[in-house]
Amino acid sequence: MSQEEEKTPFTDHLTELRDRLVRCFIAVGVGFVVAYCFKEKLFDILMAPLVTAMGENHKMIFTGLPEAFFTYLKVSLLTGIVVAVPVLFYEFWMFVSPGLYRREKKFLIPVVLLSIVFFIIGSSFGYFIVFPYGFQFFLGFSSDTIQAMPSMKEYLGFASKMLLAFGFVFELPLVLTFMARMGLVTVEFLCKNRKYAVLIFFAGSALITPPDVVTQIMMAIPLMILYEISIVGARMFQKKKDVDDGGEEREEYEETGGAE
Repeated sequence: MSQEEEKTPFTDHLTELRDRLVRCFIAVGVGFVVAYCFKEKLFDILMAPLVTAMGENHKMIFTGLPEAFFTYLKVSLLTGIVVAVPVLFYEFWMFVSPGLYRREKKFLIPVVLLSIVFFIIGSSFGYFIVFPYGFQFFLGFSSDTIQAMPSMKEYLGFASKMLLAFGFVFELPLVLTFMARMGLVTVEFLCKNRKYAVLIFFAGSALITPPDVVTQIMMAIPLMILYEISIVGARMFQKKKDVDDGGEEREEYEETGGAE
């Protein structure tokens, strides 16, 4: 095989990757443009929990002249990415699927879809449950001489960080179940190290959330529940014995026609 023939498959992959990335950027760009047309409404939805906690007589401020403009840009961009998720998932799937075994393809789609579902559930938990109680706690320090005046930039950064944090931590059952399926952890290991996991949850919550006990507990407790769900998932889908693994390997070898 010539050197040019050896490079052709790799360059074809690069070309395909480039084309799919371009389509992903276009999808995000279209979502961004559409979202920017509703930027005020989107930001109103994002800050609704804070407005409810502050009351009707309080308003959000911006301390720099371009702050409101860039805040709306960031909100529109984040919304554009969310709207483009189906396209991003499709392009990702079409790029990696040719290199997967049939059994791996059956697992990949449910894993990706479940990861999106768990992320949405986690973000919704943060928005509808944690935000109202957390904002009430923070605003409780206001007095006759001290008044809370949050800015648009600060709130967007805070809200984005918290929603992403809750979205990602709710991926815990999926991650641990997948690790059990791959044989990286066992049910016995998860049960034996439960107390260490609880300690890590509270320490991690203290680092991710603001420095108050309320939001730390409201993140740590769901993590403890998710850990128990992970144990159930690991028990259902954990890796089988070595004999079965050998059978699976032979089956994959037969499906590929002995190509590897």
